[in-house]
Amino acid sequence: MPRLVDLSHSIRAGMVTYPGLPVPTITPHLTREESRSVYDPGTEFAIDVLTMIGNTGTYLDSPYHRYEEGGDLASLELETLVRLPAEVFSLEGSAERGIRPGDLAGRELGGAAVLLHTGWDRHFGRPEYGVDAPYLTEEGARHLVEAGVLLVGIDSLNIDDTQSGGSRPAHSLLLDAGIHVVEHLTALDRLPESGALFTAVPPKVEAFGTFPVRAFAEVP
Repeated sequence: MPRLVDLSHSIRAGMVTYPGLPVPTITPHLTREESRSVYDPGTEFAIDVLTMIGNTGTYLDSPYHRYEEGGDLASLELETLVRLPAEVFSLEGSAERGIRPGDLAGRELGGAAVLLHTGWDRHFGRPEYGVDAPYLTEEGARHLVEAGVLLVGIDSLNIDDTQSGGSRPAHSLLLDAGIHVVEHLTALDRLPESGALFTAVPPKVEAFGTFPVRAFAEVP
């Protein structure tokens, strides 16, 4: 049996994923105490309401996130989300924030999930996470589009450089090509460079562009 490696951050009330975005709230719809008057003795339930922005925890961006006519979460084919060959690039300790084509060279990437291990997840939930985070450059994104990858994931604040103004070339290029983007991964250091299978499936929500996933890898 393969070893399963969880690559997702847990979601909890009040957690900060991306500084400045609303934090999730969890409130009861039906408490266990209240349910005792509804069900038979000894039977009780808790039903809660989770309110959160789609960009919470470890999440996947569909083309609709960037493009009005792009495919939404409900349109995504499971074949592009489940058991993808994972190619992990270890970039932790790089002298540059930007990930360039030279950092991604030397491997066959067609049909793969390219996972960018920067080590930035060590700052998740702290103010340092939002400052000087590693990102994929425009040239790096073009390289992955041309290579025919199916998905690109990163364990950092954003696939783009959020300190460069409003430009988002990596999102624009990848999502325009129908390549899924998964941000805020964690534990990529537990994966081999090649040989693992990556899965990240969001709920089937229409007219919605991004949503948390339970991302994991199967390691032989």
